Amino acid sequence: MTQKTCLIIGGGRGMGAATAREMHARGYKLALMSPSESCETLAAELGGVAHRGRAETAADTQAVFDLAMSIYDRIDACLIHVGGPPKGDLLDIPEEDWDRANEMVIKPVLRMAKLLTPVMEAQGGGSIVNITTFSAFEPSLIFPTSSVYRAGVSSFTKLYSDRYGPANIRMNCLLPGFTDSLDLPQKYADMSALGRLARAEEQAKVAAFLLTDDSSYITGQSLRVDGGVTRHM
Repeated sequence: MTQKTCLIIGGGRGMGAATAREMHARGYKLALMSPSESCETLAAELGGVAHRGRAETAADTQAVFDLAMSIYDRIDACLIHVGGPPKGDLLDIPEEDWDRANEMVIKPVLRMAKLLTPVMEAQGGGSIVNITTFSAFEPSLIFPTSSVYRAGVSSFTKLYSDRYGPANIRMNCLLPGFTDSLDLPQKYADMSALGRLARAEEQAKVAAFLLTDDSSYITGQSLRVDGGVTRHM
């Protein structure tokens, strides 16, 4: 039986690392990328491979994709977890920061989709999950560029799922709330209906659900995992 593989962009720390551990526990081989050596350390621990690089750099995403294919010759699942784009007061954010947000948030999803789709088509299917934010659903002035561009990722996700669903390739978004992988003050925990921050491991279980056949009839969705921070029905 062929062992399935999972590629994680942003797989060195936080939710990405927690998802790597969860997918490893489910029997997946791993290829990880992050800007620091944390991806290499985790890959060594979990018996995977790693490439140090940044999601917004096309050469790096190409390199980790090539590494995964050279070692495993298949990619069944891919998690795309990018860093937070620039913040600031809405009209004070310079244009170059809006451009940087586009490069950080939307471009990695587009580039990975172009790389992964032919592979997944040839394999008979696959699953791609984009970690975004609850503010893609309810925009927040705390995170202006993130709110705008991550909403764009949800839109792209729906378009992609419509286009490639017939090839059995699924794409979904996970929209986390405030999570303990960030050093956040209590006021953010208080925004949750549960009165606490999410644990990275909780987000990872949802990511793994979406990445695997456990969610085989779910595609094109933006699933909020925010502890009730958002209010819209």
